[in-house]
Amino acid sequence: MKKLFSLILICALALSFVSCGGGNKDEKVIYIGVNEPATGESGAGGKQETLGIQYANVVAPTVTINGEEYQVKLVIVDNETDTAKCPSVAQTLVSANCCVVLGAYGSALCIAAGPTFEAAGIPCIGISCTNPQVTLGNSYYFRICFLDTFQGKVLADYAYETLGARNIYCLAELGDDYSVGLVNYFCEEFKKLGGNITASETYPLGTSDFSSYIANAKKFNSDCFFAPINIEPAALVIEQSNAQGLGMPLLAGDTWDSNVIATAATGTNLEIAFSTFFYSGANDKTKEFTKGFQDWLKANPDKLTDNGGNDAVAAVSPLGYDSYFVALEAIKLANSADPKAINDALWNVKYTGVTGEVAFDKNGDVDKDAIFMVGIDTATGAFKFITEQGASD
Repeated sequence: MKKLFSLILICALALSFVSCGGGNKDEKVIYIGVNEPATGESGAGGKQETLGIQYANVVAPTVTINGEEYQVKLVIVDNETDTAKCPSVAQTLVSANCCVVLGAYGSALCIAAGPTFEAAGIPCIGISCTNPQVTLGNSYYFRICFLDTFQGKVLADYAYETLGARNIYCLAELGDDYSVGLVNYFCEEFKKLGGNITASETYPLGTSDFSSYIANAKKFNSDCFFAPINIEPAALVIEQSNAQGLGMPLLAGDTWDSNVIATAATGTNLEIAFSTFFYSGANDKTKEFTKGFQDWLKANPDKLTDNGGNDAVAAVSPLGYDSYFVALEAIKLANSADPKAINDALWNVKYTGVTGEVAFDKNGDVDKDAIFMVGIDTATGAFKFITEQGASD
């Protein structure tokens, strides 16, 4: 049935999108693809990333090409957090004549979809996909977030210097490029600082009982539990760590910036910190975005539901917002709806967004020099700013 639905969708899109510039000669439309998980293990994060893109489309629904105003329409496809389905999802967006694609939440999903977009000559802008392999060797994939090589250093410095940890237990998901990669970068840096990794374990996809891993962290006399894993299993780790009396801080990467995590942590006695891309109160620009985004969520009940039922701002939403405007900047710079012209223009885009400066290097990455460290007030479930953390040399 799913295959039949996909075929019907592709046919419908093909009939509607005669060219990237519009469905008929009188209609001025340009299509931007959104490759995000709305279901599966990363569905919550994917929805929040998509919300940022959708809000940006409300703020700026048009773009000017050759003196003519074009409506910008989003083509959103659910990759189901399934790397095996990513090539076919990518092909759906190619068939829809999208001139540029945004996403996806999850490095492994981007890596799986990348070759299809590259073969079709469609540029992609990664949003929160931090694994270096996303852009490496693919001149059609860009990224607006920091890389895990940098994130791993920052987290290791924070654990060693701020938490005072010397013995750390690490947990990643087996086969997941993001969590396995970030754990590796973290371990390398932590050991350089003089720290010890008590154990670095992986669990299979679909695991719901983490009691043995929590027990191991305690058994090995660890000072900290590092688990940069996806939202759904992370919530289970939090609940079970509290039940088992973990007795040490939980540390994670950007995937933990979610109100799902905050809800799981509420009422526990755990100390939790994670690295992230955005903090609402950082400056006037971030405050302005936060107010506008929250007002939009509250005015649209379906969007509020997609955000987890409240108006908490996950960092991937402003990142999604910025990715949309980076795409518009490239379209304006190219002065064209042609994907190759847009791809060529992306290398020269310079944009100041709510998550910082965007300018791409030779790999299609941006250079970030600091990361926000955020915790959770477990009494209220609110995020709390800890520090803006750089990496030591």
